[in-house]
Amino acid sequence: MYSIIKTSHSHLAWVALLILIIVVVLSSMAFFSKKKWSASQFKIALIGLIAAHIQLLIGLILYFTSPFGMSNLSGETMKDSFARLLAVEHPLINIIAIILITMGYSKGKKALETEGAAKSVFIFYTIGLVLILSRIPWHVWMK
Repeated sequence: MYSIIKTSHSHLAWVALLILIIVVVLSSMAFFSKKKWSASQFKIALIGLIAAHIQLLIGLILYFTSPFGMSNLSGETMKDSFARLLAVEHPLINIIAIILITMGYSKGKKALETEGAAKSVFIFYTIGLVLILSRIPWHVWMK
């Protein structure tokens, strides 16, 4: 069970990252060209939001079943940078990132059909994406 969840979390991360990158690129193009973001364009942001939340749910399940997660919180964990990344930094920063992505979607939805929608989505999704990318254990994930 653990290996299935871990593999799902790892493989779906590529999909979520790709969708979030597409949303950031499309919203930046609309924001910098001062164009309104339509409801049909906004659906891509919704897909990014859904992908991020699915990734969060799988990650939380993994966190509570993993030997590197909740059961590994100790003083020794804080001394080891990799263990600290898996047990504290990765989950905490990614939860914050998904909260920011959710805020961007919500603010953008309220400003739909205006230039403010693209601005909100661009700013919040970009910050969320940067936070996510900063806490991925790249040396393990790329194996």
